[in-house]
Amino acid sequence: MKLDNSISAVVTGGASGLGEGTARRLAADGAKVAIFDMNAERGEAVAGEIGGVFCQVNVADEASVDAGFEKARAANGQERILINCAGVGAAEKTARRSSSSGEISAHSMERFNRVIAINLIGSFMCAAKSAAGMMSLDPIGDSGRGIIVHTASVAAQDGQIGQVSYSASKGGIYGMTLPMARDLAKEQIRVNTILPGFFETPIYQQMPPEVKISLASHLQFPTRFGTPAEYADLVAFMVTNDYMNAECVRLDAGARMPPK
Repeated sequence: MKLDNSISAVVTGGASGLGEGTARRLAADGAKVAIFDMNAERGEAVAGEIGGVFCQVNVADEASVDAGFEKARAANGQERILINCAGVGAAEKTARRSSSSGEISAHSMERFNRVIAINLIGSFMCAAKSAAGMMSLDPIGDSGRGIIVHTASVAAQDGQIGQVSYSASKGGIYGMTLPMARDLAKEQIRVNTILPGFFETPIYQQMPPEVKISLASHLQFPTRFGTPAEYADLVAFMVTNDYMNAECVRLDAGARMPPK
């Protein structure tokens, strides 16, 4: 799909990190971009800088998602591109024993449900509603009606200790890529997923330097964290290469994660 000002895109989690990098890249390439995010101050600022529209959206809430698409489409028209970057992390074992008291407790169900609701259900809900909208459009030659790109994680394949809820949510995204692509193939809508490793995003930028150095030791080459612009490069490739469909691609400098 060729990017120009006739193409509209929605980027969830577009106010920061990988989502912001993607929103900036798509806008620079000519697309009209709408940002879905909870952070209104930052979202409005990024949207203003790229000539886009900001929609304050909680991707885990259906009414909020519906309102976001309504606002985005009123401003930019029906999107042909959806990039799902919204997500949260969590660190907690399935069950654990306190090192000080010996007390045993199970993983917080509230925390597990929250991670699944935002990362997995939020991605599916935005994709399903976006796909339904794309189906109302006429195809553009071999480019079809549109494309959806999900963000999973290398944790979908080699999650570490304490990543059970996060890995489950990202593994769900990984697992739904092929059937979703098959569901939408006759409608000429493509679906791909990116599994990023360590990137310079707000989550990792808040870590102590020694932690980042330890994480970087698992990389092959280059031995540094990736940038949102490098993530956006892969998004742009998936969008513009019409033969790229039903794929899950790791973007991780060759990293394979140990248990901890």
